[in-house]
Amino acid sequence: MSALESPLEPSRTPAIGTAPVVAPKTPIALGVITGLLALLLVLSSHAGQETTFRLATRTDLFEIPAVTVPTMPTSWLLVGLLAAATAWSVALLVAKRRTPLWLVVAYAVVGMLAFLTWAAAGGTLPVVGLLGGALALAIPLVFGALCGVLGERSGVINIAIDSQLLFGAFAAALAGSAVTQALGTGSETLPRWSGLLAGLAAAMVAGMAIALVLAVFSVSYGVDQIIVGVVLNVLVIGLTSFLFTQVLAPNSATLNSPPRFPRMPIPLLGDIPLVGPIFFRQTLLVYLMYAAVPLIAWALYRSKWGLRVRAVGEHPKAADTVGVKVLATRYRTLLLAGVLSGIGGATYTLVAVSQFNREMTGGAGFIALAAMIFGKWDPIRATLAALLFGFASNLQGVLSVLGSPVPSQFMLMLPYVVTIFAVAGLVGHSRPPSALNTPYTKG
Repeated sequence: MSALESPLEPSRTPAIGTAPVVAPKTPIALGVITGLLALLLVLSSHAGQETTFRLATRTDLFEIPAVTVPTMPTSWLLVGLLAAATAWSVALLVAKRRTPLWLVVAYAVVGMLAFLTWAAAGGTLPVVGLLGGALALAIPLVFGALCGVLGERSGVINIAIDSQLLFGAFAAALAGSAVTQALGTGSETLPRWSGLLAGLAAAMVAGMAIALVLAVFSVSYGVDQIIVGVVLNVLVIGLTSFLFTQVLAPNSATLNSPPRFPRMPIPLLGDIPLVGPIFFRQTLLVYLMYAAVPLIAWALYRSKWGLRVRAVGEHPKAADTVGVKVLATRYRTLLLAGVLSGIGGATYTLVAVSQFNREMTGGAGFIALAAMIFGKWDPIRATLAALLFGFASNLQGVLSVLGSPVPSQFMLMLPYVVTIFAVAGLVGHSRPPSALNTPYTKG
C-alpha cells in the first residue's frame, strides 16, 4: 500500500477471471486535442517566423540565454510527439490497460509548449513571468482545493468554497484598511504590516464563520449539504454586494484601501536563474502555501487525526464504534478548512489588488472544487490541478500583451474548458469518500 493510499478505501483490483473495464475517454480526448492543434497549424500563416522564449530576468545570479526556434517546424515536431502519445494511449486501450498519469502529464506539457510556440510567433515569451504569475493566481485555488479536500474527506460536501473565498476577501479588505488607517498611513512599516496581519486574521475568521454555518446545518441538523452550500454562495454574494455599496464604496479611502503583501525574495534561492524568480520571489501567502500543502498531506495520511478524519468520511458508524466522535471531528475539520479558504480569499485583496470589488472571485471556488475532484481528494494532486488552472488563467494575460492572434474570448474561457475536462474525468474515474452528503446520527 502506498503512502498516499487510504486503507479505508475498497480494493480496485478486478475480480479473478474478469477483464478490467477501461474507459476510452482519455485516448479520445488526446486525439481530439491533437487534431485541433494540427488543424490550427494547417490554417496558420506563421511560415518563416520565429518564437523566442526568454528564460531569465535582470536580477538573476547569471543569465540563461533566450531560446529562439523556428515556429512552424518546432510546432509540427511537437504535434508529432502528441500524435505518438495518442497512438500509445490507443494501444493501451486495445490491451485493456489504462493510460498512465505520467503520460497524460507529459502530453499536457508538450501540448502547451506546442500551443505557446505557435501563439507567440514573431514575439518573445517571458517564461518567468508566465509561470510566476500562474503560481500567484493559483494561490486561492490551492487553498480552496485544500479546503474542499479536508471537508469532503470528513464526509461533508463543500459547495460553499466560493463564498468562503469571497467573504475572506471582503473581511481582509475591511480589517486591513481599518487597522492601517488607525495606526497611520504612508510607507511606515508598522501600520502596513499590522494592517496586513489583521486583514489575514480577519479573512481566516470569515472563512471559519461560513464553515461554522455549513457545519451547523449539514452536520448538526442533517440538511442536504449541497443545498446549504448553494444557499451560502448566494447569501454571501448578496451580503458582500450590499455592504460594498453601503459601507465600502462611500468610504473607500478608509475602509477599502488595504495594503498589499510585498514580494519577499529568499536570499540565494531567489537568485537561481529561472527557478528563483518563479518560486522564491513571492509573497508571504505563497510561502504559507508551500508549508500548508505537505503539512496537510502528512497529517491526513500519517497522523491519528488524519486517520479519524478519513474514517468519519468513509464509514462514520464504524468510526463511532471505536470511539471516534464523528460530529466533533467533522466540526473541527470544517473549521480548519475554513481557515485555509480564508487565506485564499485574502489573496484577492491583500496581494492581487488593493481593494474589494463585488463578486471579485469570479467563481474561483468552483474551479477549486474541480481541482479537488481532478486531484481525487488528495492534497498534493489537488494542488497540482489548481496550479494547472492558475496557469490557464495567467496565459490569457500574457498572450494578450504579446499581441497573439488567439481570440481574447477563447483565452477567457480557457480556464473553464480545462475545468470541464478535469471534471469529465480525463485521468480516470474519481471515487469520492463514501459518506459524502450522508448525515450521521447515533443509534
